[in-house]
Amino acid sequence: MMRLVDTLPPEALLADYPPEMEAIAHRLRAIVKRSEPTAIERVRPGWRLIGYDLPVGRRSVYFAYVAPEPEHVHLGFEWGVLMDDPDRRLLGAGITKQVRWLTLRSKRDIDEGAFEALVREGARVATMTRAERQLRAMDLDRP
Repeated sequence: MMRLVDTLPPEALLADYPPEMEAIAHRLRAIVKRSEPTAIERVRPGWRLIGYDLPVGRRSVYFAYVAPEPEHVHLGFEWGVLMDDPDRRLLGAGITKQVRWLTLRSKRDIDEGAFEALVREGARVATMTRAERQLRAMDLDRP
């Protein structure tokens, strides 16, 4: 049986935030959907974010999120530590071991092309096998 809270639409979550943050979040949602059309969007009320899963065979993997806050919005990636980030845009090193994110305070901070590339990269890393992620981590640890 599906609980009512599991069906909370993203618009309902975002309505609690200032209009500028709501607008940023909607643009980020569009970027994720455009970059990964098979992504499954779902509000995670306990985390107060919109999470994205990718279907992989008979299961799905969590790979990204849009997390609004009163003064900014995060676009984050579950396996961000393993992502290629040539422009070094992702934050979180030294704060978390795995997750990385972008923080946006204004619509002017949105770089659609760069963010689309990061979403695709986040999906690529999330859909790796555990062994592939371990090898990637070992590659990143080398000087």
